[in-house]
Amino acid sequence: MLCPFQKIFPSELVRDDRYFMTHAFNQAIEAWKEDEVPIGAVIVREGEIIAAAHNRTVTTKDPTAHAEILAITQAANAVGDWRLNDCTLYVTKEPCPMCSGASIMARLGRVVFAWGDPKMGCLGGAFPVHELPKLNHRVNVVSGIMEDECRTILQAYFKLKRGNSEE
Repeated sequence: MLCPFQKIFPSELVRDDRYFMTHAFNQAIEAWKEDEVPIGAVIVREGEIIAAAHNRTVTTKDPTAHAEILAITQAANAVGDWRLNDCTLYVTKEPCPMCSGASIMARLGRVVFAWGDPKMGCLGGAFPVHELPKLNHRVNVVSGIMEDECRTILQAYFKLKRGNSEE
């Protein structure tokens, strides 16, 4: 399936949330090219991208092959530890229950997502799992970075897949 979106490269090489979300967005485009749901993720440590992934559930026939899970695995391998306290996950859509849980279990310092998901998002959308009072780790959550772009690519993908104008 052809993706009508072009890769976005920031005009300034400022290493901030928008810069890294742009890389996650580019991963979402790669997912589209593979006819996967266009969700992308990158993990950053000390200002450098140490992991980058996109959804691969269709390709791998694995329901756990979400962009976030694949990126967390890559990051843990890069760091040499399952604890990713000093890392930030950037993802184009609010993580589902599985990915939100994995973010907490990996001890990520931050999760930055673009577009909230009121049906399945578990970092504030449908349920704020990261705010459960008895958790032994608190992940800092930021949302809304490149929300319009990331919402648009997901909506366009599903519109084409469903052959109608519904989201």
